[in-house]
Amino acid sequence: MTREQKNKIIEQIVELLEQYSNVYLVDISDLNAADTTLLRRKCYSQNIRLIVVKNKLLEKAFGKTDKDYSELEQVLRGHTALMLSDVANAPARLIKDFRKTHPKPLLKAAYVYESVYVGDEQLDTLAALKSREEMIADIVMLLQSPMQTVVGQLQSGGDILARLVKALSQRES
Repeated sequence: MTREQKNKIIEQIVELLEQYSNVYLVDISDLNAADTTLLRRKCYSQNIRLIVVKNKLLEKAFGKTDKDYSELEQVLRGHTALMLSDVANAPARLIKDFRKTHPKPLLKAAYVYESVYVGDEQLDTLAALKSREEMIADIVMLLQSPMQTVVGQLQSGGDILARLVKALSQRES
């Protein structure tokens, strides 16, 4: 591979790293062609980009981005594939689901919400993270709860007051 080809690949990786907010480094070696194809299809269906990369080229691409990926460089050994997604927990959930029937992929590291998670033991933590949409829904629910309580109490108070006025008006007759 010529230097020009390598630089072109590095620039393509940099563009992808800037395009996606969540980066997972995984090991998919030892998967046969059928399993790899199945994994790629599952990634595609969940809007996850799966790319096999050379460690040196990825390391150079990390250095050319605005984000601090320096902690991820320690895991750039052996076979490495990138899983890129806009939903923070989608790759982790896909990996957990895929590993019910296959031994890999193994999580090497992840860059999620500007935090670094290193090691396969972090997979459960990453899968439990809430997506941006789930967090917004939780916040809306928390904000609505007190208002719904107040509205409910006002409505029930109005009913009690109306019954009291009705009872008093019937009593005077």
